[in-house]
Amino acid sequence: MEQSTEQTTEILLCLSPVEVANLKEGINFFRNKSTGKDYILYKSKSRLRACKNVCKHQGGLFIKDIEDLAGRSVRCTKHNWKLDVSTMKYINPPESFCQDELVVEMDENNGLLLLELNPPNPWDSEPRSPEELDFGEVQITYLTHACMDLKLGDKRMVFDPWLMGPAFARGWWLLHEPPSDWLERLCQADLIYISHLHSDHLSYPTLKKLAGRRPDIPIYVGNTERPVFWNLNQSGVQLTNINVVPFGIWQQVDKNLRFMILMDGVHPEMDTCIIVEYKGHKILNTVDCTRPNGGRLPMKVALMMSDFAGGASGFPMTFSGGKFTEEWKAQFIKTERKKLLNYKAQLVKNLQPRIYCPFAGYFVESHPSDKYIKETNTKNDPNELNNLIKKNSDVITWTPRPGATLDLGRMLKDPTDSKGIIEPPEGTKIYKDSWDFEPYLEILNAAVGDEIFLHSSWIKEYFTWAGFKDYNLVVRMIETDEDFNPFPGGYDYLVDFLDLSFPKERPQREHPYEEIRSRVDVIRHVVKNGLLWDELYIGFQTRLQRDPDIYHHLFWNHFQIKLPLTPPNWRSFLTCCEQNGPGISQECKTT
Repeated sequence: MEQSTEQTTEILLCLSPVEVANLKEGINFFRNKSTGKDYILYKSKSRLRACKNVCKHQGGLFIKDIEDLAGRSVRCTKHNWKLDVSTMKYINPPESFCQDELVVEMDENNGLLLLELNPPNPWDSEPRSPEELDFGEVQITYLTHACMDLKLGDKRMVFDPWLMGPAFARGWWLLHEPPSDWLERLCQADLIYISHLHSDHLSYPTLKKLAGRRPDIPIYVGNTERPVFWNLNQSGVQLTNINVVPFGIWQQVDKNLRFMILMDGVHPEMDTCIIVEYKGHKILNTVDCTRPNGGRLPMKVALMMSDFAGGASGFPMTFSGGKFTEEWKAQFIKTERKKLLNYKAQLVKNLQPRIYCPFAGYFVESHPSDKYIKETNTKNDPNELNNLIKKNSDVITWTPRPGATLDLGRMLKDPTDSKGIIEPPEGTKIYKDSWDFEPYLEILNAAVGDEIFLHSSWIKEYFTWAGFKDYNLVVRMIETDEDFNPFPGGYDYLVDFLDLSFPKERPQREHPYEEIRSRVDVIRHVVKNGLLWDELYIGFQTRLQRDPDIYHHLFWNHFQIKLPLTPPNWRSFLTCCEQNGPGISQECKTT
């Protein structure tokens, strides 16, 4: 029996862009005037945390704790209980409670919303007590990157199968060599879970291979605002059994097995995570979620797995100018990777799973043209994270190699059991040393000579289709060769997003400015097919400069997640061009 109510979000407080800009570092108090309810926001640089201004003891109101010189704690007016808002933990009484956090979300105008998930802990509906597992009854086999093959009684479930080809256009390639029987494993699965639309999780090359054998394989995705399979028709992959399920509801597979998909608190429009439960034993896979379920997760699960590596962004390696020296970028990357390790270690310490597995970070920028990215985009070592975890807890850690299998029943009964983890046979190839670049580069290169780009009016057609305007930003787009030098005969043009015009020179008014150099094969492939710009940005296929050095969230969020679901109508565009004569304009082309 399933829980009858889908998990929903309720807006508790809205802040205007001006109020957001005026947030001070540290503690901020707010009241919703229409409801009379009070809230606390804590700001630390660019990070925001929020909660209701209600003490867990007897519902008292918090005020600023004048004894806290660091400005991180608040004091209850009833019984002097104290809450550290930077951690959401009560410090008086110590080691007592954690404050329930609210989801902080920016809106399209740089305003802010405080959201509450309801129910907050949907996995607690219809709880089941763990039953003893037979040896071999539950086995988890690592295939590569974020792909796990789960044997759960007589059912098999696979997570995020990326097992061949690149991700993000041509920027990411598999680090690990998948087991030779990976296709057979996928074909034998009873269900597949795909967490989100990024191509290191939703791999159309992999799914095309699978669909050739089992087009009706059941695939499950969350009901995200941007559908996971938004681009299925255009991909040409023939899958006939895709199931979109609501958040926070148990999906019953058989009498022993059920699963629940949860939304991410930072990117609810696209990212999800999953809880799989077999005979009362929970497996939590947070995948790439920044704040899965708004930060509320089940404690003491049997197995937890999450990303760990970092490096899944074009920032800062693809930026230049101003502060973006090689020294600054190297220090920034080092600092960010350390912060990610500490965050993951603290999360594991708080949740106390029996076993923890770092995964979903095993990619490499292996194409020769991305040598610079490969050398500078250092990633975390899973063993370093495991060592951090072991210092602070008794959690067992598992860093698998492709083909390694964990027997959950054995490990829960005796973590020292030598048969609890079966390593791949000696001599098994672990790391890839060659990649089949050409078939995928040919697909990208085919866009370069497409008839669309004979007509400079494609620029207006594309950006009108994209639908982003009324924003004071001027962007210079430059098509380049492999080394980010202007592509001979390529386009070099300005887009003024305030009125969606295409001037020959930058306007006289004050305006922020970005210069985006993009490899011609990738940008034209993206434009032709109406793809999201993550192919460019996360795939390291651009080089960027900006003045001033400000992140334009609305612009990038639109082109990375909010583009129309259907591609531009290029057939109609070309028909119009034919009716108006050839008119091959050179106005926007480089020499």
